[in-house]
Amino acid sequence: MKEAEIRRLLAANLLCVFTIILTAVVPSFFWDGFTVLGTHLAWLCICSVCVSTLNIILHLVLKPNQSHKRSSFAHKISRFLKCCIYFFMSCILFHAIIVLYGAPLIESVTETFLFAVLLSTFTTLQCLCMLGPNVQAWIRVFSKNGAMSIWESSLQITTICSILGAWFGAFPIPLDWDRPWQVWPISCSLGATFGYMAGLIIAPLWIHWNRKQLTYKSR
Repeated sequence: MKEAEIRRLLAANLLCVFTIILTAVVPSFFWDGFTVLGTHLAWLCICSVCVSTLNIILHLVLKPNQSHKRSSFAHKISRFLKCCIYFFMSCILFHAIIVLYGAPLIESVTETFLFAVLLSTFTTLQCLCMLGPNVQAWIRVFSKNGAMSIWESSLQITTICSILGAWFGAFPIPLDWDRPWQVWPISCSLGATFGYMAGLIIAPLWIHWNRKQLTYKSR
């Protein structure tokens, strides 16, 4: 396992962390009254768009899972449209799961859907950038010893950390503290964000620490 590849992963992940921090800071210079808590829905949109854009750019530049097969322009368009459909389906699925876990069904629909979009950005978009609209590849990566590269190992860690962060973020909501961050879905979205950021930092460190034990199968 090359140290240079781990450094590339670390640099890309730190750039994602820095981008998320900027989404909480930069808009306040142009938008009076902007805060992550006070204008949370706006921040959800800004964070989702910025993280999505950065991940797509990083994928195009770094090409972590580059295929050596040449594809036609029509195939690329079809692949792009499938990715868009998969992402939208992921948002709907996350929305349904969140409602099943106790989110309001009719009230706060916008809040719930934007939270689902954020979760899809932290999880599904990563899979689409890395693996494309290939469900079998997704199942392989998230099965035991299924990762074939450090990028796929990082995908595993960041996805799991994002979902766990969102789940842990739900715990303070029913508590009678009357804090502004207990309003739905602030604590869950912040939990998912902190979980995602933690996963971005933990992944390259864990891979570096276990680099001698990690052996990836050839494609």
